[in-house]
This record gives sequence, structure tokens and C-alpha cells, in this order.
Amino acid sequence: MKFAYTLIAASMALVAGPTFAAVDAAEAARLGNQLTLIGAEKAGNADGSIPAYQGGLTTPPAGFKAGDRARPDPFAAEKPLLVIDGKNVDKYKGQLTAVTAELAKRYPSFRIEVYPTHRTAALPKGVLDNTVKNATAARSTEGGNSIENALPGIPFPIPKTGAEAIWNHLLRYQGVNIQSKYDNWNVDAAGVASLATTGSAQINYAAYDDLSKPLVAADTYYQTKLVFTGPARRAGEAVMVRDSVNPLEQPRRAWQYLPGQRRVKLAPSLAYDTPNPGAAGASTWDDSFVFNGALDRYDWKLVGKQEMIVPYNTYRVTYQNDLKPMMTPNHLAPEFVRWEKHRVWVVEATLKAGARHIYAKRRFYLDEDSWVALASDQYDANGQLYRGVYTFLSQSYDQQVPDATPYLSYDLIGGTYSAVGFPGPYGGIKYSEGLSKTQWAPESLAGAGIR
Repeated sequence: MKFAYTLIAASMALVAGPTFAAVDAAEAARLGNQLTLIGAEKAGNADGSIPAYQGGLTTPPAGFKAGDRARPDPFAAEKPLLVIDGKNVDKYKGQLTAVTAELAKRYPSFRIEVYPTHRTAALPKGVLDNTVKNATAARSTEGGNSIENALPGIPFPIPKTGAEAIWNHLLRYQGVNIQSKYDNWNVDAAGVASLATTGSAQINYAAYDDLSKPLVAADTYYQTKLVFTGPARRAGEAVMVRDSVNPLEQPRRAWQYLPGQRRVKLAPSLAYDTPNPGAAGASTWDDSFVFNGALDRYDWKLVGKQEMIVPYNTYRVTYQNDLKPMMTPNHLAPEFVRWEKHRVWVVEATLKAGARHIYAKRRFYLDEDSWVALASDQYDANGQLYRGVYTFLSQSYDQQVPDATPYLSYDLIGGTYSAVGFPGPYGGIKYSEGLSKTQWAPESLAGAGIR
């Protein structure tokens, strides 16, 4: 299988599309003026429901202790401005993802509590400085499947193609090293919630290990190491995944350890639409964080900017220590989810002729202030709305990191949903020093996964 995958990648490289040039100096000069340094509109919207950007949230609220994993909600005292449900959803349909509108129509218990908008995303100065440099230097290559001449930062703050916008999401700043213990829950069509896995995760956004080093094709820009500790039938399993800057030249590398086999083996299938073992198969591998991995199976279209009501500043979801009350039948308990109106970049992906994936079309909604993919709508081969994924963004105000670790996948055909990466029961998210080179070696999975 690995040999076949390599042949496909090599063939695609030979017929790869053109290189797309960076923007010129005149257009880049908008950064820091009309636009923020990562390309968002500084101004608010016409009716004032989206405020002007003021630099994000960088001051912890009262009650936060330096070094804590848990981060108190700075907006906990606020009340919803608006509630949307099945009775009034048509009025707001143009501001909702297709899956959000369908959930409101399908389930009387589903509602969207819309709160005041806070543009909290803030990034470190070094990341912002590199992003400005990237505007006139970074280029997308291999028909959009790879990039070059980019420093660690947002590669395309003024994107011209859908692929460039998605690369902004893939290379978004989420810190350098994240450590968390988490639970994944699945809720079936009968409304029964069950624990899919408990695990510990170490994530390294390797692109940001050295802000002065330009990214090259073979570089790993992201790697993760997952060790499952529960339930008992899954305890001891472990997975490691690495993604490179040019996935056609260096495809995703993945390894898996299964206690029954007592050996680490290559797992190149842990990509694209392979069912995610951490979610007990309830979502695909590339549903993780709304989208991850290579772009090569789709044609990407930049639809444009749109004002949307999306989950945002969702501290209550991320840091909830008892998950059971959230896992209600049909959908996550509405009182836990904060929705706000934000401007998003809309990107549409259409499956290429001859390519294989269970999603024939996908629509992604990328936050203008962080480039985090906040949500998606996904359609099957018959054009039927199939699944939707949401991530839960909350600013780690003590670290200048827009965190989007937990995410949720709804399956509209099966009537199920899957909640992945929820760290609240174990204290929250820690920004660590990272693992040693030895601990990132695939062989280390055997020791990490021993029961």
C-alpha cells in the first residue's frame, strides 16, 4: 500500500499545477492598516454587531492563576442577545452553516444562543512579524498542494485561492507544544452516550519550533502522539502522525501500536476518510480539527468573506469538568455552547474526478482573526448533507494562543454525534516544553502504550 501511495504521489507531482505568486508590496501594505497583521478586517461591520479589532484578549481575568491548565471564562456573566431555534431559523439561515440550520429544524430541543461578539484572538509578535513577511514572499506550489518561501506564521494573510486559505488553517498558530488528557464521547441515534476513548495527547506544531527558519518541503510542520488509556478494551493503543510541508514529496507518516500485537507498525492509511480510531470510527481522520492532512484529493475554491453565527469563546465547553450533562440526545446540550457573529472566509472543496473520499463536497468556515476552521458542511456523493464538524475556539489569554483543541462531528444521516478531545475532566490544556527526539521516535510508542 505504501508503494502504491508513493507512485500516486510521484505521478501527481509530475503533473502538478502552477506556482501561485505572493501579493505585491502595495497590497501587502494593507496589513497593519485596513487589515490586521494576519489579514482580518480591522473595522467592525455595518450594524456594529461585529466590533473593530482591538488586539485580542491578552489579559487574564480575575481568578486565573499563572500556570493553571484551566482558564476561567472572562464572559461568564454575559446573557444571550438572541436565541435561534426551529421556529425562527429561516430568518437567520444565511448566517448559519447548513448543518446548524438543519439541526435547528430537525430537533425542537436544539437552540443557538447568540452572545455579544468578542474578537479575542491574539498571536505573539514573532508570528505576526513573519506573517507580514510571508505576504510578499510565500508561494503555493504543486497546484496548491504545497508551499514554499514561508516563514513560521500565516503563509497567506491575503489569500487568492481556496488552497492558500486552507494552508493558513493548517499552519495556524496554536502554540508550539500542547499536552492534554482528554475524553472522546459518542452519542448514538437512541440518545445513548458512551465513552469512546480516554487518551493523552502530545501535539507539536513543529513549524514553530524555530521562528527564524524558513519552511522547506521535507519539514514536518505538525506531529501528534496519542496514547489511549481507556476504556479497558482500548487501553495501551498508541498512534503517531507527522505531516510535512510538501505532502506529495513526503506523504503523511503514521505509526500505530496495538497491545495484542506487541509491535509498532506503519499505518499509512491513517489519513483522508479513514475512520478515526479515537472516535471509534464516528468521524474521518481528516475531520480532526475540522480539517487536517493533504489537499490533493479536492479542488479548492475561495468563495469569499461572510458574516456567520458560529461557536466562539467557548470556554464552558473546553473547560467543563463533567462531560455527561453536555452529552444529551441528538446534540450537545445548548446551554453549554456560546455562539457569536464573526466574519469567516468560506472555502469550498470539490472531490476531483477519479479521487476517492466519502465526502464529495465540503464547505469550510475559517475565522478571519485566527485562521482556525470553525465549522464545516459535508455532502455525500448524492449531494445530500451528510456531516458537519465544529471546533470550539477559546483564547488562551496567558499564552497568546487561540486554542481549538476540542471538536464535535454531527452525522445527519445516522442521527449520531461524536465529541473529540475534551480536556475539561483532566484540568484543561497545558503548553509544555515538548518531547525529546527520542520520545518522538516511532519506537517510543511501544513503551508508551504498554498496559
